[in-house]
Amino acid sequence: MSDGRTVVCPGSYDPVTNGHLDIIRRAAAVFDRVIVGVVNNPIRKAGTLFSAEERRGFIEQATADLENVEVEVFAELLVEFARHKGATAVVKGLRAISDFEYEFEMAQLNRLLAAEIESIYIISSPSYSFLSSTGVREVATFGGDVSELVPPSVAAALAERLGNR
Repeated sequence: MSDGRTVVCPGSYDPVTNGHLDIIRRAAAVFDRVIVGVVNNPIRKAGTLFSAEERRGFIEQATADLENVEVEVFAELLVEFARHKGATAVVKGLRAISDFEYEFEMAQLNRLLAAEIESIYIISSPSYSFLSSTGVREVATFGGDVSELVPPSVAAALAERLGNR
């Protein structure tokens, strides 16, 4: 049974960015329990740069100061994961109109599958409105500085993993 104050913040987080962390922190300020759900094998992506456990570790390290945030890997329908965790809502960030179009479709589908689980969106902070994991990976691939875009541990891992391809 849920108390109505548990939410899931899902994503592939490949890698987690400061924009993701901003949304997680803002959700943690509103809800009693925030479960960051790391998708094990994202459907929309051909493969991930970091394993699910690596991604989980990056997020755990970056949110260690937030007592009401926990991080778990999942490989099932999002609404089923939310149900199993007693969540009453899914919280995601929105950066632009293109995000809205995709998220609107997903919210409608999730509502059909689990009407009791609400979809809640937090608008990206202006300083992160351009930021995506894909963009970070591209910058890092070509040796660009991503230190202002991701936590230090992620920047180091990207440099090690991608080097100067």
